Amino acid sequence: MDEKAFIRQLYNQHRNTRPGIHLSTVGELADGLMKLLFPTLCDKVYQNEDEFAVDFLQLKTHLFQLLNKLPNPEVPIEKIQQKFLDSLPELMSAMEADADAILAGDPAAVDRVEVIRTYPGFYAIAIYRIAHRFCSLGTEYIPRMLTEYAHTKTGIDIHPSAKIGPRFCIDHGSGVVIGETVEIGADVKLYQGVTLGALSVSKEMAKTKRHPTIGDRVLIYANATILGGETRIGSDSIIGGNVWITKSIPDGSRVYYREGKEKVVVEEKK
Repeated sequence: MDEKAFIRQLYNQHRNTRPGIHLSTVGELADGLMKLLFPTLCDKVYQNEDEFAVDFLQLKTHLFQLLNKLPNPEVPIEKIQQKFLDSLPELMSAMEADADAILAGDPAAVDRVEVIRTYPGFYAIAIYRIAHRFCSLGTEYIPRMLTEYAHTKTGIDIHPSAKIGPRFCIDHGSGVVIGETVEIGADVKLYQGVTLGALSVSKEMAKTKRHPTIGDRVLIYANATILGGETRIGSDSIIGGNVWITKSIPDGSRVYYREGKEKVVVEEKK
């Protein structure tokens, strides 16, 4: 194919394709929303409520413009926009609880302000919660683009469809992977490099639960790998670093590699 024919082919593809949503635009929405929710992230000082209301209106407009680019929204975009905005107080409370969990769980953390400003785990979880809300509103692309934007900034990959309970903590964070059908209970803490993944990547399993379930108050240390949709980590368990788990673990267990042994040791609660 000569250059002229190739240019014509590309042009026809562009002509017949509706402009899509770009990752950078979604990222602007995410960061703009975080600045409005958390004054410590904001780069301006508002002199009065009217000035703040102007920026909030700009955020609403930005959101509407993004939603307007969705190919086939299940419900009117005005309804999606309003439902999302109505959920902001609940989302903010959940994010604040996550920040407090990180502060309580990390001896190096000074205060909530430091956590919100500097901790990649907090940022990734906050954007996940925003994205997960969009999932429940029947939007396409935006949820995954939000979490992928957070992934590029933090190295933490959380699928927006995962179900994560309150007061979630990711310490350090880089390399954490949380798959689409993961379910995580309350007061769970993960360290860097943890993978909550699938045993199989077969496309035929797309509609099945492929990823593990983590109970309440579970602590998972660095580089642990937990795989499989039928795998459940019982509540109040501690998972040691670098272990590989594909079977369920009872409540209150301690899982680790014993020195000098190749096999994983599971100490069940007595």
